[in-house]
Amino acid sequence: MSDGGVSSVAATLTDSRLAALCAQATQRAFLEYEAEFRAITQRARDRFVARDWEGTHADAAQRLHLYSTVLDRLTNEIEELMGTRACERSVWTAIKAVYSSLIAQSEAFEIAESFFNSLTRRVFATEGVDQAIEFVDTDFDAPPTTGTIEARRVYQNEPLPDLLCRALTDTANGGFEGECWNKVRSAVDLVADRIKAAFPEQGEPVSISLEIIPSAFFRGRGAYFVGRAIRDSDLTGAVPIALALRHPNERGIVLDALLLGELDLSILFSYTRAYFRVDKGCPYELVRYLRELMPRKRLVDLYNAIGFHRHGKTELYRDFVAHLRTSQDRFVTAEGTRGMVMLVFTLPSYDVVFKLIRDRFDFPKESSRNDVKQRYRLVFEHDRAGRLVEAHEFEHLRIPRERFDPALLEELCREAGGMVRLEGDDVVLAHAYVERRIRPLNLFFAEAPPEASEAAALDYGQSIKDLAASNIFPGDLLTKNFGVTRSGRVVFYDYDELCFLTDCNFRDMPQATTHEEELAAEPWFSVRENDVFPEEFPNFLKFPDSARSSFFQRHGDLFQAEYWRKVQRKLRSGEIPEVFPYFPERRLSRSAGRTN
Repeated sequence: MSDGGVSSVAATLTDSRLAALCAQATQRAFLEYEAEFRAITQRARDRFVARDWEGTHADAAQRLHLYSTVLDRLTNEIEELMGTRACERSVWTAIKAVYSSLIAQSEAFEIAESFFNSLTRRVFATEGVDQAIEFVDTDFDAPPTTGTIEARRVYQNEPLPDLLCRALTDTANGGFEGECWNKVRSAVDLVADRIKAAFPEQGEPVSISLEIIPSAFFRGRGAYFVGRAIRDSDLTGAVPIALALRHPNERGIVLDALLLGELDLSILFSYTRAYFRVDKGCPYELVRYLRELMPRKRLVDLYNAIGFHRHGKTELYRDFVAHLRTSQDRFVTAEGTRGMVMLVFTLPSYDVVFKLIRDRFDFPKESSRNDVKQRYRLVFEHDRAGRLVEAHEFEHLRIPRERFDPALLEELCREAGGMVRLEGDDVVLAHAYVERRIRPLNLFFAEAPPEASEAAALDYGQSIKDLAASNIFPGDLLTKNFGVTRSGRVVFYDYDELCFLTDCNFRDMPQATTHEEELAAEPWFSVRENDVFPEEFPNFLKFPDSARSSFFQRHGDLFQAEYWRKVQRKLRSGEIPEVFPYFPERRLSRSAGRTN
């Protein structure tokens, strides 16, 4: 049917009839998304058992793009269905009401609401929020009680090693058949001893039981069973745990590590890592249970962690708006060295930063706005190896003008006028990235005691190696572009020059053959765009004296071109080194090498 025909049909329908058709189309699209999301997620178990890492990587990429793919089709369908009435807000108010009733029994109702919001923002490019046509606040407080929701499964009344074996091999709980395992019995004995040692000295416990989420969490080449160990039925002293599994060879699955406590689990679920695939029908219940294990984690981080990044963005926005209502401080320039590409500001009482791309970049930056956006997109789609900060992209963000420091607002209008508009009492940001605020490494070095500085310097070197293992070269290795998280880990957050490691040409520094060449202020040899000379790195890196020698001793190979070329050869041959999301001492075998 031609567009004119569609428009004429839409014109003959009542508002309520048109709203019902559009709401039903939106629900069908969401159910399609939900079914495909789950199908991809469910493949993770078979991929892990078969050691199909290439398929694992392909599934992760497919799932990342699924949301936009389904939404593209839906947007076209709605625009064809509504024709010239596509922007009638009275109809959209009715669509929202009908759609809300259609998703009332969905265990993923909150994901469905965010899906609807994504649709309306495509149609209207809404500035700020519109309660009439968006789910600014959720219509529901909890999932329907009629569903079969099991957030955890309890194992008890047996010796702890037996409980661990039962949890790991319970196929109804997502476990793996006994024939899949390699030496699981000896591993659970060691794990049981470590769990017992994690409880404070209060005499011999009567019993220890396990609560385990009834589905494994898959990411990369790892699988994890997550829950808590409970002593004598006392939840107040329960210890969060994660059982980390690997499938390194044909001999079978191994229990590689035990993660203990909130810090270990927070690192595993960090906002600097790729998303898990976990087959749970009710995201609401799963996220709330995970938050019991990690109380300091925000909902945004947990929804992101299980693959619902669009709803994570919804939760971030809701949390931000709620904070604005209960605070009075003003946005100011964020701490750290002034960026040549980005303007970065923050609300002191809220631990995120807002990044705006400048209208013009300072010399010698030659990239464009699109180049910067593509690099942020690369970070979203790539394995972040626990070293790249998650960035949420917002458009048409509306914030009260009174909340901005006047000097900051003046700078934003002057340096990023293309992205900033003053409208009445509001400031409208056409495009911004929102990231977790972390302490810049150069400032951390200036204030930290020697022991902490040394630890951060060593982890800075390891962060560069972890990124290299995932085929990422930061481009600019200055410490001002790295930061220290709440858990003390060093991560990278300046993506202006980030690129694939395999696109770089790592060269040895040519040796001068004449006195003139040796004294030349400029390179006397040809340098191409992607050439990198690791021997020059020490000239730009500043560490406290207490940390410098330790850094060079452990990570001196970073200054040798051959180190980088060796990593490139592994990547090009298909060998992808694994970056572990836990500390070396958490592993059951100390012979497995350095981990993170």
